[in-house]
Amino acid sequence: MNIKVLVAAHKKFPMPVNRALYLPILVGAVYNYAPGIDYQRDDDGENISGKNPNYNELTAIYWAWKNLKNADVIGLVHYRRYFFKKRSRDIKDILSLEDIQKLLVKNDVILPFKRHYYIETNYSHYVHAHESLPLLETRKIIENMYPEYLNSFDLVMGRRSAHMFNMFIMKRPVFNKYCEWLFGVLGALEKRIDISNFSKQEARVFGYISELLMDVWIQKNNPSYSECRWEQLGKRKIISKMFFFIVRKIGFRRGRTHF
Repeated sequence: MNIKVLVAAHKKFPMPVNRALYLPILVGAVYNYAPGIDYQRDDDGENISGKNPNYNELTAIYWAWKNLKNADVIGLVHYRRYFFKKRSRDIKDILSLEDIQKLLVKNDVILPFKRHYYIETNYSHYVHAHESLPLLETRKIIENMYPEYLNSFDLVMGRRSAHMFNMFIMKRPVFNKYCEWLFGVLGALEKRIDISNFSKQEARVFGYISELLMDVWIQKNNPSYSECRWEQLGKRKIISKMFFFIVRKIGFRRGRTHF
């Protein structure tokens, strides 16, 4: 079983030693490439690298979908956020090939433990942090183009937790089906909203929306999955995140959401 876990990065950063398993990929390479960065570029082959300011790490997922033909399993993590085998923030403790193989014996998908919001639903958390129109338009697209997903969309929006960060490891058939649906929805959304006046942060809208769409797809298609610990390397800025979460909750919508 050929397993490739992409490590999305927009700059040079310490990477896992096992490059046969963990494939560093430079997202937005059309903008971000600099001499000395020896990562796979997301502007190679069929790609949407130029959309990275709006699609975030999805440009890596798209690249893998269209170009990584020899992989039986495809995953995505981030240069500072990985799946871990135990409570640790040491890159040496991220999932090994053997760990992944063991988790996939009885499952088609590996997902991060859910992020819990407790006092907010997924819908309210999103609209307190971002422009609401794209999410409202996404529901309309699903209602019109993928009506069999509408109930799942509404269920996920009403929950108080979700698998976030666009992190996953999927067997190839599941990955292909997910990508076909995801990029179909986002492609339609691109045509329906005008982001020309969005801030740089808000312009990343398609990446933000996709984080919620993963659970919509999981809810509807019900693949077998295992949840796994995730950790963030480096400074986590927990106090800043809590502060802006509260600020948004009491009505000041335009605070920082990503650090």
